[in-house]
Amino acid sequence: MRRLAVIGAGKMGSTLLKALLASGAVGADEVVATVRHEANASELAARLGVPVTTDNLEAVSGAEVVLLGVKPQALAEVVEGLRPALRPEQLVVSIVASATTAFIEQRLPLPLPVVRAMPNTPALLGVGMTVLCGGSHATREHLLRAQSMFEAVGRALVLDEKHMDAVTALSASGPAFIYVVLESLAEGGVKVGLPRHTATELAAQMCLGAAKMVLETGEHPALLKDAVTTPAGCTIDGLLQLEEGGLRVTLIKAVVEATRRATQLVAG
Repeated sequence: MRRLAVIGAGKMGSTLLKALLASGAVGADEVVATVRHEANASELAARLGVPVTTDNLEAVSGAEVVLLGVKPQALAEVVEGLRPALRPEQLVVSIVASATTAFIEQRLPLPLPVVRAMPNTPALLGVGMTVLCGGSHATREHLLRAQSMFEAVGRALVLDEKHMDAVTALSASGPAFIYVVLESLAEGGVKVGLPRHTATELAAQMCLGAAKMVLETGEHPALLKDAVTTPAGCTIDGLLQLEEGGLRVTLIKAVVEATRRATQLVAG
């Protein structure tokens, strides 16, 4: 009996698996993972120190939790292929972007509990953000079980499924948006004379600290912004440039567009 089978240990699946192993949430002897190609299986097994196979049915058999991490376009085929090996006592957790619990349940033997989760890549360092929702057969205990797994790699909360596409855009795609902001701030530092590595370190630590201020004080970001902005100071001049450049509207539009795209990823 293995605690966890990761079906599709690609970029996010392997990132999450590595984070779970590092946190001690699961042991290497309690996990099996699958990939599509044998060459990738050997490389991943060597890198993570866990059994990796190309046989999804073998991996799922006997696992307590089945974590689906395949690409959205391949999900229907993969889930339908798992049907012969799945049992009602197993918990299926999907981290496939845009795949609803209903989409998965329609392709599984019923009743089978399904929990949909949307983590992000900072989970690799234990500071991830994951949002979960339950399918029609998932109980509160199933949700708590899945939530505890993702809390080992950061924060986790439960929301209604109607919010999951927005979560995908904001929380999962969001790090990419912040990296662009961080890179741009560092470039500004270089422009005014800072060494590049110093500018990048300053920008990164500043972003980390600012985010922590929001989370730990509970204050609205606008209030924290006002606390930095002194009358006739340099910060207000910088903020004026951001407003004139449309940064606020551009970031809002990025989340809206990513949400729209998130509704279109799953086929089948």
